[in-house]
Amino acid sequence: MAWERELETALELVRAAASTALGYWRQGVPASDKTDGSPVTAADQECERLIAGRLAELFPADGILGEEGSTRPAGSGRRWIIDPIDGTRDFLRGSFLWCHLLALEADGEVVLGVAHFPAQGRLYHAVRGQGAWCVEGRTETQLRCSDIAEPGRAVVCFGLLDQAHRYGWGERLLPFLSRFWAVRALGGATDAMLVASGRADAYLEPGLKPWDVAALSIIAREAGCVFHDFEGRGTIYGGSAAIYAPGLAPAVRAFLGLPV
Repeated sequence: MAWERELETALELVRAAASTALGYWRQGVPASDKTDGSPVTAADQECERLIAGRLAELFPADGILGEEGSTRPAGSGRRWIIDPIDGTRDFLRGSFLWCHLLALEADGEVVLGVAHFPAQGRLYHAVRGQGAWCVEGRTETQLRCSDIAEPGRAVVCFGLLDQAHRYGWGERLLPFLSRFWAVRALGGATDAMLVASGRADAYLEPGLKPWDVAALSIIAREAGCVFHDFEGRGTIYGGSAAIYAPGLAPAVRAFLGLPV
């Protein structure tokens, strides 16, 4: 199986990170603000050191890009992308919505992704061409997005709602959301996995970094979802993400001002 060693390593590392993070999460941990105003904790930093350090040992020619500063150029055409704790605000408040995100990019394409939600007891993973899966306890289930094509029957998740006024589409947002059966905003990774598992139908969010998007993009695609940024490009570097059931393409693309 292609990427078997890499997937086994990724699963091992996010589980190890979970053991570290859960200790901090249960006892509480202080945070400091980064230059962009987002919080960071000792848990974020320790989890990234653990993951990045082990990857450097096992795949010394691979590059690394981590949210908390881990970086190394690639000599192999491959790069690991790490978000040690996605949803640090949720982590700080004792919520269960945070996760570990880890992805592998090869020759500019994400080929493997893992999203581990320790407090939810769910671990999602995907490899290019091999489907997307969710592990809960001893049960592993293949993920498939929904076949819903009508917004009036669909659940839409939208992140960073408080920043909508900054964007050209901001005035169109409420009319767009009002077309849907229900609207949710549980944090990007949770929202994206709801869509990938067919429990929601569309997730959109601006203001994202590559480590926020990389793992989610391949899990969603392997579950049958459409993925692109707000400009319609299939890149994790566009600063935004739209993940949705294929039947909702006309509604989503029209909202974003893309050709339908």
